[in-house]
Amino acid sequence: MLRKSIIGIALVLPLMGGLAACDDQGPAEEAGEALDDTGESVQDAFEDDGPAEETGEDIDDTFDR
Repeated sequence: MLRKSIIGIALVLPLMGGLAACDDQGPAEEAGEALDDTGESVQDAFEDDGPAEETGEDIDDTFDR
């Protein structure tokens, strides 16, 4: 559920930024780009080969013994 929400946000925010693009970046646009970067980082962490996946596998391995 969280993963789908994050992916949705990561897809929608760049589209919104493209509609409101301007030459000079104001504080709101910089904050929006920071949110985009954060969303992408979070998404990368939960992908199949990301650090969260590896940590989960390590925990599974520990308790399967």
